[in-house]
Amino acid sequence: MKFATVNPATGEKLAEHEMATPDQVKSAIERARKTFHEWRRLTPAERSKYISKAAVILKERKEEFARDMTNEMGKIIRESTAEVAKCALAFDYYAENAERFLTSEPAQTDAVKSYVAFEPLGVVAAIMPWNFPMWQLARFAAPALAAGNTTIFKPASATPQSGVNLETVFNEAGLPTGCFKTVLGDSRIADQMIDGDTDAVTFTGSVGVGSKVGERAGRSLKKFVLELGGSDPFIVLEDADLDLTSGGAVAGRFINCGQSCIAAKRFIVEKTIAESFINQFVSKVEKLKIGDPLSPETDVGPMVNESGVKEVDRQVRDSVKMGGRVMVGGHRLERKGFFYAPTVMTKVTRDMPMMREEVFGPVAPVIVVKDATEAIEVANSTEFGLGASIWTQNLSKAEKLCREIQSGVVTVNNVVASDPRVPFGGVKKSGIGRELGRYGLLEFTNVKTIRLYERRAEKMAVE
Repeated sequence: MKFATVNPATGEKLAEHEMATPDQVKSAIERARKTFHEWRRLTPAERSKYISKAAVILKERKEEFARDMTNEMGKIIRESTAEVAKCALAFDYYAENAERFLTSEPAQTDAVKSYVAFEPLGVVAAIMPWNFPMWQLARFAAPALAAGNTTIFKPASATPQSGVNLETVFNEAGLPTGCFKTVLGDSRIADQMIDGDTDAVTFTGSVGVGSKVGERAGRSLKKFVLELGGSDPFIVLEDADLDLTSGGAVAGRFINCGQSCIAAKRFIVEKTIAESFINQFVSKVEKLKIGDPLSPETDVGPMVNESGVKEVDRQVRDSVKMGGRVMVGGHRLERKGFFYAPTVMTKVTRDMPMMREEVFGPVAPVIVVKDATEAIEVANSTEFGLGASIWTQNLSKAEKLCREIQSGVVTVNNVVASDPRVPFGGVKKSGIGRELGRYGLLEFTNVKTIRLYERRAEKMAVE
């Protein structure tokens, strides 16, 4: 069975891909299982040589892979190129640090020798979304493979080519067949991966689907990591540098056409500087160039599909009916493809869809608060807790506020971004577990306690 992809910039058919059969998925898992026994026995240093080679290939083919990404999901070409480069950075990071991360840790007990070892789990099943179609892969695959696991991966149906491209990279880097396998298909394929002979599951996507993935993995007691999105607060305090902050607001909200889990989604501004901030923010948004995502001059491209445009438009219209005011944008663009005008809304209240729901598109709601205390209260009044940013010139105050925000990531005077050097993930309904950094690698390991005694102890401890 075949399925087609669509170019979001034109709305026209892009390519056709063959969907994997159940037998092919089963075979891929069996191959991954067989390869695991070979791959895990390599030292971290030996595995790192392959991962380092993959980084070189990514750098060499950066423009080719970036163009495929832009054609599939509409990301502007500057961002696609940067995404491939970031994947290479992650591969280099784990190639350089895996041996250190996996070094056994000594422990002091009554045994002659005690230590904690970190061993791979086995076959990791990954189900990833379309919005960062190569970075999402790299940030699970690099640490999982470096730890000694093998992987089987299902990309979103909107962006299969990026998954195929990454498999090509690993094959060219010489990894044993079965270390990384891409299978194309729908939710039935994902279910088979979770239910099959796999040892762990990692998923990025919506809360609804994520809860089902966790439930399904839990039935067979498999380890799982979930990254489920967010409604990140962007807090502007009265002493913020407004030129820097308004520029950060544009970058933080409209990257990837607003289709990012860690995009700034709720702009919470102290009353004393609200008007000045809004004026500068709107002025910068009005200057954004919307158009062909393959053009290096374009700032904002299309959304990924028709349903995404309709959902964002609904959220805007419903919020307007409740009293929200559109300062710029607020409508679909009359052109081919799935374009929605970059939008800023004011007079926003907490009960509007703009604040209650995750808005996965180029819309920025601004809510005004009286002080920093109320800003934190509003920031935390959401079911999500992925990222947050605070904008102020008082770093001492900002650091204290960072500890009050309920999220997995907080950034001061910069936009929230995932980074291979530090852990990434959320609290509340934004997910379970961590990706990236050493903690992301250890998610896919068996943390094993080993204690050696010269002879049996006279007294045995119980429990």
